[in-house]
Amino acid sequence: MKKYNIYGMGAAIVDTEVVVNDSFIKENDIGKGLMTLVDAERQKYLIDSLTTQRVPVKMSCGGSACNSVVAASMFGSIAFFSGKVADDEMGDFFVKDLKKSGVDFHQVDPSSGVTGKCLVMVTPDAERTMNTNLGASLELTYREVDEEALSNSDWLYIEGYVVTDDQRTAVARDAMQYAKDNGVKTSLSLSDPFVVEVFSDNIKTIIGDDGLDLIFCNGDEARSFTGTHTIEAAAEGLKKYAKTFVITRGPGGSLVFDGNNLIHTDGVLASAVDTNGAGDMFAGAFLHALSRGKGFAWAADFANAASSRVVSQFGPRIKSIEYISLKQQFKLD
Repeated sequence: MKKYNIYGMGAAIVDTEVVVNDSFIKENDIGKGLMTLVDAERQKYLIDSLTTQRVPVKMSCGGSACNSVVAASMFGSIAFFSGKVADDEMGDFFVKDLKKSGVDFHQVDPSSGVTGKCLVMVTPDAERTMNTNLGASLELTYREVDEEALSNSDWLYIEGYVVTDDQRTAVARDAMQYAKDNGVKTSLSLSDPFVVEVFSDNIKTIIGDDGLDLIFCNGDEARSFTGTHTIEAAAEGLKKYAKTFVITRGPGGSLVFDGNNLIHTDGVLASAVDTNGAGDMFAGAFLHALSRGKGFAWAADFANAASSRVVSQFGPRIKSIEYISLKQQFKLD
């Protein structure tokens, strides 16, 4: 039996969530509903602009893969995370918050510079818009990959956001190859429609000629990546890249391919206040269920329920009691 259920890799980002109105998005020419990479100066300008408004602020260790492994850990998985932080206050906060969630972190010294930060702006329609300054995350190298921990994991899970430059794409490619060579199951999230549209060649580099065990994506990402116009055609196209996959469809549930059958699972009704972290929670809950020996349809139902809890509250995390409640609801040990 391996030590870790899930080994996550991605940007180590401190998420700061704020509530804004649509006029703030328009006045500052921000692409609503998208993840946009910005420099430190632009991010500081936006944060300073927000100080004039009374807005709830929530801070947590974040980044897509980080959110997923934290969720899995809170459900009971043993998880590890690799990412690059700087030797600054935000870097200290990231590592402490991660460890508080029960996730192990690699032992490589932090870099100089600044830790990555993501300003998550939530509008009244529950849409989340992200402006991210990757900071030290851009300096991710293979040194941050703990091969001993990786080879001792059931699953490797990498976020698609790492493909936005060639250096981190190469690190992710090498980690995937190491995992394949050492009998670790491989999974990837396509992460964002913009990332898929602009960096699909880099995504294919990470996937490799022999494909992955599991891909997570939403409908827009699936269609864009496969160059198709329907979910059905996208599902067929994804079979070239992974043995199994999940296409999340928000309130419409999810479409999963378990290697033999396409299975549609229903969504769970929720009063959405903030969609940030829904996809990350889905992946974490899904991988946790698989690590407990559950089938794909069961895992999707569980992950749909977990995601519905996330969107009905503010922030990418749910309270500890809700993890327990979900496990009881699904009779999960």
